[in-house]
Amino acid sequence: MNAYVSKVLEGLKARNAHESEYIQAATEIMESIAPVFDKHPEYEKAGLLDRFVEPERVIMFRVPWVDRDGNIKVNRGYRVQYNSAIGPYKGGIRLHPSVNLSILKFLGFEQVLKNSLTGLPIGGGKGGSDFDPKGKTDAEIMAFCQSFITELYRHIGADVDVPAGDIGTGAREIGYMYGQYKRITGVYEGVLTGKGLTYGGSLGRKQATGYGLCYFVKNMVEANGKSVEGKTILVSGSGNVAIYACEKITEMGGKVVAMSDSNGYIYDAEGIKLDVVKQIKEVERGRIKEYAERVPGSVYTEGCKGIWTIPCDIALPCATQNELDGDAAKTLVANGCFAVGEGANMPSTLEATEVFLKNDVLFAPGKAANAGGVATSALEMSQNSMRLSWSFEEVDEKLKGIMKGIFTKCAEAAAEYGDKPTNYVIGANIAGFLKVADAMMAQGCV
Repeated sequence: MNAYVSKVLEGLKARNAHESEYIQAATEIMESIAPVFDKHPEYEKAGLLDRFVEPERVIMFRVPWVDRDGNIKVNRGYRVQYNSAIGPYKGGIRLHPSVNLSILKFLGFEQVLKNSLTGLPIGGGKGGSDFDPKGKTDAEIMAFCQSFITELYRHIGADVDVPAGDIGTGAREIGYMYGQYKRITGVYEGVLTGKGLTYGGSLGRKQATGYGLCYFVKNMVEANGKSVEGKTILVSGSGNVAIYACEKITEMGGKVVAMSDSNGYIYDAEGIKLDVVKQIKEVERGRIKEYAERVPGSVYTEGCKGIWTIPCDIALPCATQNELDGDAAKTLVANGCFAVGEGANMPSTLEATEVFLKNDVLFAPGKAANAGGVATSALEMSQNSMRLSWSFEEVDEKLKGIMKGIFTKCAEAAAEYGDKPTNYVIGANIAGFLKVADAMMAQGCV
């Protein structure tokens, strides 16, 4: 590894030793981009990497709210504004008990490169809280969201920082947050994305991450002489990304035979009936095990990790970070899996990624493959600025073009810098980094 990159990485590990997720993401990214510094010594002279790895700003605050019984609860809120070299900060708000600074820094770091890859003028950031929306009433969720934005509003804006949804933050939560922002500021602007269609939201946003994943995977496998059509596919998760990845990959001719949630997974050899999954997860907010009770011949198994033991051609991990470890990767390889597309953020551990690359599995890293969501959020920002609404078909066509462009950038960077032209991990990291690096160099030491 380049000596300068190694020195910065070791310093980062020492300063953030307790932040395991952040260190994992930083290690993968910095090891990938090391060859860039051999070709660009001016980056070292400018201390570019020292600046790049540190968030521009980290905001942490308390979020007090009142529950249904009149008790005062307090959660911790965050916003990591990581890098604004190419545009306003852009990234989701995650509401989940696991949220901490390490997870949000890793997500923000990845978001910088992901947003750069889209080719759109957006920087990277991430935010959230350890609040758990599950089991809460609408009134409790509204109380939390209003309190959250009462602090955060002073740090965001259409040309400053534009948050979006993420795990635990859907259309309901975005609506409550947007209403409070407008109430406090008196300004009607595109400050949040993922909004409802009646007040500035974009058609296609709900489907965008899952659809974009499939567009990237299709480009990747076809560039390597393979096809999605007729292939057996595993999709982990059963949230928004997983549901619409299942929908689109099925339209492309693939057969999804398994999906999961945090409790376990279902297997349906005849192919997942997505209408049943949507009814359970989107309408009833139930658990995936209910699928087996409604679809004869399907099987539910407790424990979600077992999904990777099912033989498949293509695996799409769409649940959460580090869900697919080294042992699972080896099992997938042994069972003949030839392609993996990350729909979640960093769902594969470093060991799993190494297994895939070593065994020539076509591997689409999340920062590239799941960029469709943030790309469509940026399209929503454009529509808000122009006071226009595009049709679903217009948005979807733009999304297809963006995902094809991302794959092309990854492939070109992999061919120029990588150990092999199919190493899209290196390709994605370097292609995303170079745009941000050039912008930072042009703007001086800021």
